[in-house]
Amino acid sequence: MTTVTAPAPATAPLEAARAALQDRLAARAAAAGLPAPAVSRIGDTNVLGERPGPAAPVPPHTAEVHLTAQAVLLGPWGGTGRAGRTCGTCLAMRRQRLRTRTERDALETGTETTVAGRWPALPDHLVDAVWSLHRLIATGGARHEPPGPDAELPRVTELDLETLQVRTFPLLPDPMCPHCRPVTGEAVAEAAAQRTAGPMTSRPKSGPDDYRSGRPGDFPVPVKGLANPVCGVLGGGTWIDVTSPTTAPVAGSVFMRGYAGLTDVTWSGQANSYARSRELAFLEGLERYAGTHRRHRAPVVTASYEELGERALDPRACGLYAPRTYAEDPMVQPFDPARPIPWVTGWSLRDERPVLVPARLVYYSAGTREDNFVFECSNGCATGASLEEAVFFGLLELLERDAFLLGWYGNLPLPEIDLDSVGGARVRAMAARAELQGYDVHVFDNRVDLPVPVVTGLAVRRDDGPGTLAFAAGASFDPETAVESALSEILTYIPHLPRQVAERPAELASMAEDFDKVVRLPDHAALFGLPAMREHARSYLAPPRVAPLAELFADWEGRRPRTTDLLDDVTLLRDLLADADCDVIAVDQTTPEQRRMGLRTVATLAPGLLPIDFGWPRQRAPHLPRLRTAPYRAGLVPAPLREEDLRLVPHPFP
Repeated sequence: MTTVTAPAPATAPLEAARAALQDRLAARAAAAGLPAPAVSRIGDTNVLGERPGPAAPVPPHTAEVHLTAQAVLLGPWGGTGRAGRTCGTCLAMRRQRLRTRTERDALETGTETTVAGRWPALPDHLVDAVWSLHRLIATGGARHEPPGPDAELPRVTELDLETLQVRTFPLLPDPMCPHCRPVTGEAVAEAAAQRTAGPMTSRPKSGPDDYRSGRPGDFPVPVKGLANPVCGVLGGGTWIDVTSPTTAPVAGSVFMRGYAGLTDVTWSGQANSYARSRELAFLEGLERYAGTHRRHRAPVVTASYEELGERALDPRACGLYAPRTYAEDPMVQPFDPARPIPWVTGWSLRDERPVLVPARLVYYSAGTREDNFVFECSNGCATGASLEEAVFFGLLELLERDAFLLGWYGNLPLPEIDLDSVGGARVRAMAARAELQGYDVHVFDNRVDLPVPVVTGLAVRRDDGPGTLAFAAGASFDPETAVESALSEILTYIPHLPRQVAERPAELASMAEDFDKVVRLPDHAALFGLPAMREHARSYLAPPRVAPLAELFADWEGRRPRTTDLLDDVTLLRDLLADADCDVIAVDQTTPEQRRMGLRTVATLAPGLLPIDFGWPRQRAPHLPRLRTAPYRAGLVPAPLREEDLRLVPHPFP
């Protein structure tokens, strides 16, 4: 009888290369009478999520040199220490989020991979370069950044294995690093104390109409640390669109793992100068970063709604999908009050008490199989210089989306605002830019039962070609600012809408015949780029009347607070929503990175308001009582709306 012994598994190529680099650097160190740097490998094991890779001989957090398949990374080194502790595992986590979709899926989902050849190659001249860089950093001879937020951060130096190009970038600590920020009782308690979103306090304003305490450029945002190709928090960089005829866009993107796998999350600024757009883009990127996943150690409660009772928000108050959706969509299942789900702590402004909120309704790219009763989006998430400022703008966004959906699904006749009556030069300039693109713009008073100015904007293509209709909305305590916001949003869409429609005419035509085929966010706006969809927007194309801005919003001017305390404005919003039988809840999403910059991000919820959803089968608004009762409450219709009164067509909100 012959016994066949299976050969021992071969050493992984990257580990073999790491060990070789370690030995060769040690030889150079010994020759110079110096200590040898520890070398780790990163990039071939998962350092994110719930699928950790196998233990490495040299963990990244203990090493000074890190070998990847494409480069050698040295650091973290330098910095002032004000950003907090940073280690090689922070670097590995940041870098993994910047990998391609294929690489990330292979690492994070357990996809089987096959080694192709011996890699990476490490010739003597490359090892010499690594040793020289290591000594340069160790002796303090590496280049430092000029003063600014990036200069406070530790650095990472990259040596490209193919080109020998050397680049250095700032590294922000990763707040979920298990070595720099381990899960301890003290860390959890500290995070919980920092993220109690209430009670609200007085916040002085520079003037009655100034709702922001600073300009976007006033915050110490480390732009190189946030966007760089080695360890950027928000992606590998930014790009500008020099061809845009209406705005000066600056944008970036990064993959974030959500319900349906990796999603390319884009963040952008759309102002009239690239400098201002860049500032706005980074603030939006940080807001997305805070809202997609929990980035702090504050506790999560896992329990059923039946167990929590009055301590928790009933998610059914925020709306659910139609029974048919739960029966046909394999990615969702009905809410079960007896099933344990994760909850995070918020603050009820109405009741002045903490309240537990389903994590699913707060972090819109995170979730578990147990709490997949809805898919949430960034609706109601906002960033400000204080908790109160973030809550104020988050609530304005909730009101804006609620009013838009009431007007759309309720098929309400909205009065048009005479653009000639809006005094701002910016409004006239925006209208002129739209005209140069072949569009006429219209704006409507979209208030229903709440008096806060909400304006819906509509751009209509004159020749009825692809990109026929483009909608947007804006909300503000100042009616003219609401008009500007709506038009500014429209200007970001109309340069691209005709092309987006022309690229998929058959697909969009099929959606117009079968609304169930509208399944993604971009489908909603693109669908109304079809000329055939004009018939569904008749109430906007033939408004009941046109009136001056001052006449339409005269009632609001008497109710609008004219104080220099932002708390008065937040209190008014709270009271208006409470009168509409809605609680007002704020959940602090602020990340440690934002806190160091003086920023706060919140998710605001007003259970009962109509939530914005994307995908026709996944709509909650048509099933909430407010859709039928709010127009009646406002005196716009003689009785609550019936099913046959509704415009049951996918909304065109972009």
